[in-house]
Amino acid sequence: MGRRGRCRDVTDPSSFRIGLISDTHGLLRPEAVGFLRGADHIVHAGDVGSAAILEALGALAPVSAVRGNNDTAAWAAQLPLIERLRIGGLAVLLVHELAELQSLAGPVGEPPADIVVYGHSHQPRILEQAGRLCVNPGSAGPRRFKLPIAAGEILIEAGGSQVRLVDLTSAPPRELYHTLIGSHNLLI
Repeated sequence: MGRRGRCRDVTDPSSFRIGLISDTHGLLRPEAVGFLRGADHIVHAGDVGSAAILEALGALAPVSAVRGNNDTAAWAAQLPLIERLRIGGLAVLLVHELAELQSLAGPVGEPPADIVVYGHSHQPRILEQAGRLCVNPGSAGPRRFKLPIAAGEILIEAGGSQVRLVDLTSAPPRELYHTLIGSHNLLI
């Protein structure tokens, strides 16, 4: 069994942008770098592919990442399977495979996550599962099947928070999904 992440508090500003990326598989596209530039924090939902990806993302903003099923090299042993974060007042649970949620029986009194960020399927989506908003930013790495090359962001502001997923191959990035956190109603 791999390491489990502890809850970490990553500041609490009135306005915060979290960049979402997953399934890079060793390929960090310039479009992904451009989209993530300006983020206050970046979360990578696994299948990173190499330590160089995390180093490059770390040059843009602080990074939290989890180990994916393909992150088997020695460098990846330091990555937890699950990471709990508190970012901008949101409880964020970061995991590679959404199925891992079933194995999460947190300590009594542990607050549930406001949002779960996951990867694995390469398919960008926003859904609700077990009362949690679950967001897969899709794959920003090598194209799989006919799925879009995608990434996302969580925008946290005093008036409310929202999640956006975008297709990185269109200029400017085309919005795929958009929802307000707490509403669980997809706007697009």
